[in-house]
Amino acid sequence: MKEKTVEKLFDLKGKTCLITGASGYLGGAMARALAEAGGRVVVTSRELDRAEEVAGQLPDPNNVNHLGTVLDHMDVDELPERFQAICEQAGCIDVLVNNGHEHCPNDWTDISGEQFNRMLANATGYFLLSRLVHEQSVDSGHPASIIMLGSMYGLVSSNPDAYRNICPANSVAYQTLKGGILQQTRHLAINWAEHGVRVNSLTPGPFPAESANPEMVERLKGYSPMRRMGHPTELKGAVVFLASEASSYMTGQNLVIDGGWTAT
Repeated sequence: MKEKTVEKLFDLKGKTCLITGASGYLGGAMARALAEAGGRVVVTSRELDRAEEVAGQLPDPNNVNHLGTVLDHMDVDELPERFQAICEQAGCIDVLVNNGHEHCPNDWTDISGEQFNRMLANATGYFLLSRLVHEQSVDSGHPASIIMLGSMYGLVSSNPDAYRNICPANSVAYQTLKGGILQQTRHLAINWAEHGVRVNSLTPGPFPAESANPEMVERLKGYSPMRRMGHPTELKGAVVFLASEASSYMTGQNLVIDGGWTAT
């Protein structure tokens, strides 16, 4: 096999990348990374105007015309139809980034069973959308890379002292969800490896948005070995690595970008 250069391994030219939640704080950075690496990015949102706005703002070095369209990973009954419509517009999906997330603010003290189940439905949407990409990949004979978004709180528990007297602790339902997504990653990777579909997870550590409580952020810094929070740009290299041929022999793995948090 002829050795490929690093530049070629990380090049996404000719790849179509679907990312959910691309209008969010971390999703936006990852969408820009995929576009900067040469891919055509399909931005999805519950609102068409928002999706089209984000897609229109992405860099487009290869003039591929990024696409903004409607898709809600929580609306499982509509997923097959919406996915088919996206494929009719964009062609085969080479890369799927399951990043969209419906939030629940309630912690263990007051979350209801309905809210808990609704949170876990994020994992259902990730699975069903991944399966649609897998089916398309098998039918078309094109390999695919699927990236699940995890969280450091799928690996370790949040420390109640980090949030005490400031805001509710990180939700038990959220941590259950993210732990499950890591196991879903492993399960799908093993079952789909022979079909040319790779499944890996990308796990961010503390990446608080600008709207986060500043007192909480300062307290979290004290728990981080690097004594700082992550910046969205620090996920860009990781998502391109997982999406590209640079990680072609990697599946079923969890890439953790957390400033050393889970190593302690």
